Amino acid sequence: MSTYRDLTHRGSARGTVLRTVGTRERRSHLTAPRVPTVGIDIGGTKVMAGVVDADGNILEKLRTETPDKSKSPKVVEDTIVELVLDLADRHDVHAVGIGAAGWVDADRARVLFAPHLAWRNEPLRDALQGRLAVPVMVDNDANTAAWAEWRFGAGRGEDHLVMITLGTGIGGAILEDGQVKRGKYGVAGEFGHMQVVPGGHRCPCGNRGCWEQYSSGNALVREARELAAADSPVAYEIIERVKGSIPDITGPLITELAREGDAMSIELLQDIGQWLGVGIANLAAALDPSCFVIGGGVSAADDLLIGPARDAFRRHLTGRGYRPEARIVRAQLGPEAGMVGAADLARLVARRFRRANRRRVERYERYERYAQALRSGTSGRTARTPEDPAS
Repeated sequence: MSTYRDLTHRGSARGTVLRTVGTRERRSHLTAPRVPTVGIDIGGTKVMAGVVDADGNILEKLRTETPDKSKSPKVVEDTIVELVLDLADRHDVHAVGIGAAGWVDADRARVLFAPHLAWRNEPLRDALQGRLAVPVMVDNDANTAAWAEWRFGAGRGEDHLVMITLGTGIGGAILEDGQVKRGKYGVAGEFGHMQVVPGGHRCPCGNRGCWEQYSSGNALVREARELAAADSPVAYEIIERVKGSIPDITGPLITELAREGDAMSIELLQDIGQWLGVGIANLAAALDPSCFVIGGGVSAADDLLIGPARDAFRRHLTGRGYRPEARIVRAQLGPEAGMVGAADLARLVARRFRRANRRRVERYERYERYAQALRSGTSGRTARTPEDPAS
């Protein structure tokens, strides 16, 4: 396992924590303590961890490969703990936020299912809180990325925001009035599995015609490889670039060729963008947000993708011409968005932890004053008990 730094085992005993994760973040996030927190983004190929300040600045970042999915959940847990302890050696960490690529329950305690890891109803929050001396928050990685864009990026100032993450598939998140909308069971925002083509391409989820089969990194690469495999004359440039090795065709390569003017690559991104616009129009009909933020690796194509998406959105929007149109913008924070958002959401948990700790200290001090009064000979009639409101 390679990392930016060599990680050494430091043991798992660092005390216990107070379990104070709430079921939802509050609007008063600006009153959260301005303390450094750790954000962790767990994907199918990498685990990224960073110390983030209250303004969204990354103070230090570490990265390591994600352990193979055939390994036990504890292997991934060990990786997270070692990254946090490594950062905690150089920073005063007050809370840890986890953004996981998978379904997280509404209490943000369990990862119900992670497609790239062996997590099935995994009690990740409690497992980590048992090993770290700070409170832990767990959320879906698209939710944490959307929160970061709302707080520090392209979604600042918006009160109704939808984020769409275009990567291997399509993820997403909904924010309204400063709160992430997770749904009753915590799995809202799985936009990629809306059916847009009945009986269409088979999706790994088991259904056919899912949106992500037509507008995602996988869809982009699939179309390019099919043209190359058919030895299509329009694919000449990309076949030449990969020296005939079709498995070497990737999304970033297609984007690079499109920027260089390759007609096929431009057309493929336009197709992906048009399907993106169709899906966004459907979401606008259902959710009516003021802004759509497009993130994920495919969004690096920028206007080659988002321009066609805006055009298709306007063509397919219900009530077009008679209603305000939501803005469609590219995310600003890049691949660190999930990590930054997880750290910022954890800051809200740190606030609750500090409040609960302060109340414990205050109760202890009241009892100490009461005990001191008894020891000094004050009669029971004049010594107020700790429960007395006037004490």
